[in-house]
Order: sequence, then structure tokens, then C-alpha cells
Amino acid sequence: MAWPNIFQRGTLFSRFSHHHVVVFLLTFFSYSLLHASRKTFSNVKVSISKQWTPSAFNKSIRLPVEIWNSNHLFPSAEEATLFLGTLDTIFLFSYAVGLFISGIVGDRLNLRWVLSFGMCSSALVVFVFGTVTEWLHFYNKGLYCCLWIINGLLQSTGWPCVVAVMGNWFGKAGRGVVFGLWSACASVGNILGACLASSVLQYGYEYAFLVTAAVQFAGGIVIFFGLLVSPEEIGLPGIEAEENFEEDSHRPLINGAENEDEYEPNYSIQEGSTVTQVKAVSFYQACCLPGVIPYSLAYACLKLVNYSFFFWLPFYLTNNFGWKEAEADKLSIWYDVGGIIGGTLQGFISDILQKRAPVLALSLLLAIGSLVGYSRSPNDKSINALLMAVTGFFIGGPSNMISSAISADLGRQELIQGSSEALATVTGIVDGTGSIGAAVGQYLVSLIQDNLGWMWVFYFFILMPLQPTLGRLACLPHGSHRRPRGCYSKNHDEGILSLAPLPIHMHG
Repeated sequence: MAWPNIFQRGTLFSRFSHHHVVVFLLTFFSYSLLHASRKTFSNVKVSISKQWTPSAFNKSIRLPVEIWNSNHLFPSAEEATLFLGTLDTIFLFSYAVGLFISGIVGDRLNLRWVLSFGMCSSALVVFVFGTVTEWLHFYNKGLYCCLWIINGLLQSTGWPCVVAVMGNWFGKAGRGVVFGLWSACASVGNILGACLASSVLQYGYEYAFLVTAAVQFAGGIVIFFGLLVSPEEIGLPGIEAEENFEEDSHRPLINGAENEDEYEPNYSIQEGSTVTQVKAVSFYQACCLPGVIPYSLAYACLKLVNYSFFFWLPFYLTNNFGWKEAEADKLSIWYDVGGIIGGTLQGFISDILQKRAPVLALSLLLAIGSLVGYSRSPNDKSINALLMAVTGFFIGGPSNMISSAISADLGRQELIQGSSEALATVTGIVDGTGSIGAAVGQYLVSLIQDNLGWMWVFYFFILMPLQPTLGRLACLPHGSHRRPRGCYSKNHDEGILSLAPLPIHMHG
């Protein structure tokens, strides 16, 4: 196994300017703030559930019975819990729909505008949902559902935009480790949200929403005035120009062409030396790019488990072990710590191997064992935290790699080399498909838990990593390719990529 040239020369980080560092940090913390506001909702579920049930269950006893009855609140904590699961499902379905739309919009409008608008608008919705309604003592299921649908649509602007911006600035060389480290933004956001919520939860859950919404709104303002979406904005060469000088720069890591003689690089989106404006690819064309659909389906299975831990872990720790809500919030951070380490380390290994799928396949197999182990965790915080971190390593790590590094690989294949107008669309497709799986999973988690208990929820989780593995995800990059088989063929008359009805195959 040859050590990649980028690591041999030690130029991976020395080639980056301060502009790269600023872009890395701004996109990192912008998505961290979006995730922090989501995490706040999961961290205060116990408090919300108590507030939405009658005074017999509600310790605050601040409201008369007439107000509870007139607002059709829940007669029991179980029904309130089921509605919380419904809100998670509503959010994720609207988030999934929004991802497909936001990816297309992001490829056609200024990414900075779209991201800033989504962050500021989402912050206002979260503020109304969690803070204004509590201050006014106005509790209404229909209003909560509408606000959470709008929040899902607005939050969906985040991921396609930040991945597209990162893809514009960071090339294929070392992308696994760079994106692996950067994809920790979601986990850092979870940690930030948990810390912010637990620090003010004693004053009421409405202040947890207030703090995270205010910080997110401020972040949106910073993004609007400070983010550069591509090197070309300040006169620097794009990553395609830089990669033309790198050996094998056009070979995507998600493909595994082993026969050097059969490999044909430079399927260019343009012919000749004339640089023309490239139109954004259509949604259907992006779906037909090699690997997009298989990895999207694999991500749906992974994101179901990942987001179930994200939404339900503090609630599970409080209800199953009887730990205090603030303690459960802080303990849940260890799952995200494992995800941060897993995404970075697995991305680094995939760069060394110059293949992503084998690393993913091994992680998914080990994830099954980690889920079995965590489901049998004793009532001990230290052991629980350790098992939680291991589970996060093997579930959160692969999830981060698919949603970031692999999405960037898919959106910058040689078939569309030179066009960044597919990157946000492809990212939206991958993450949108994953969010559909996660949305279905959240409702199933609340349903299974309510009828069968938490152990059956873990049995359900264990099935999920098996799906992409049994679907031969590991076989995706194998085999020799004279050219990738997909929906694109080169039109020599027009000098651009045109659509051709070629099917996507999973080789093996």
C-alpha cells in the first residue's frame, strides 16, 4: 500500500492559506449552531413533557385547570412523549424535503445568502416555538407542528451550503481527514447545545431555547458579512486548477479502478481552452451520478440510528436509569465525542487506503457489536459513557464520512469536473434521503418504546447497520472501469455533459 503523495510531501496543511482556515471555521461553527438549536429540543424533552401534562403531573402548578383543558393538553406523560416523537418526525420530514430543494437553490443562488437566511430565520422560529409560547402560556399542538415544519425547511439550508463551500475550497487530496475533522461540526453543535441547555434549564426550558436562538441568529449575521464561498471571489485559483497539477487528481476515492491502463481521466465538462459558464445539473442528472443513490440509501439507515441517539438519548437515560435531566444532558455528550474521533480517524484511514467503502463496511459491522453492548449497559455512568463513546465512534463516524467527504467526492466526480453546480444538489440528495430514513425512525422509536420497551428499540437499531452491509456497500468501489457507469455521457458536439439512459450498477 503506497502512502499517498500528499502525506509523503507533508504539504496537506502547508498548502492552505488563512482564507482556507477562515472558511473552515465559519462553515464549521455555522452548522454547529444549527445543530445546537436542534439538540436543545431533545435536551429539554422531560421538562416540556411535564409542562404539557395536567397539574397532577406538572410540578410548577402555575396554571389553572381551565387553561390546560382549553388548550387540549395531554392527559398523561405517555401521550406527551408520543407527541414529542411526532414533532421529531415532522421536523425530519420537512427537513428532508427542504434538503432536496435547498441543494438545488444553493447551486443557483449565492451560497452565503442562502446559509445566512436559513440561520437567522430558523433562530426566530425556534425563539417563537420554545420561548414566546411559554412566556404567553399558549400551548397548541397545531401551532407547534406548523412551527416545526417551518423550522425543518429553514434548517435544511445549512448542510448543502456548507458542504458546497467546503468543496469549493478543499480539493480531493486529503479530503478524508479534512472533512472528517470538519464533519465534527454536528457533534460539536450537539455538545454546545447540551451545555447551553443544561446551564439555564434550572430557570425554565424557555431560556434554553432563548439562548441557542440568540447565538444562532448572531452566527447568521457573521456568515452574511464574513463567508467567502469560493477562492474565485478573491482572485485565487479554484481547486480544479490546483488539482490539474496533482497526479491522479481526477480519480474519485469512491471508485476503485485498479487497472491503470483502463482508467481514462479528464471527462471534462468543457472542451477546448475556452472557459464558459456551466449550467447547474438537474435533480435527475445528479441522482444518476454513479454512487449517489446507493450511498444515499446507506446513509438513510445510518442516520436513522444516529438521529435516534441525537433526539432520544437524554430522555432514555433519564427514564431508564432515573438520572437527573441535566446529568443526562451532559452524559450524552460522550456519544458525540465518539463521533468526532470516529469521523476524523476513519477519514484519515480512507485517505491512506484511497478508498472509502472498505472503511465504512468494517465500521458498520463493528457498529452492530457496539449497539449490542450499549443496550446492556449497567446503571453506572462511567461504563455507560464509555460504551456510548464506542457506539458514537462506529455509528457517528461513518455517518459523518458519508454526509461530508463522500458527498463531496460524489459531487466532484470527473464526469462533472469543473462544475461546482452539482455539489450542493448531490449533498442535498444524500442528506435528504438520510433524513427521510431518520424521520421514519423517530416515530417508530416512540411507538416501539411505548408498546415494547427500550430493548426492542435497540433490536431495531441493530438491524439498520446490516442493511448497507448486506446491500454490498463494500463492493461499490471494486472492479475496473473504463469509465464510470451512470446517467452521463460526453456529447462531443456540444462540448458538455448530456444525459444518457445508462443505469447505475453496484459492482461486485
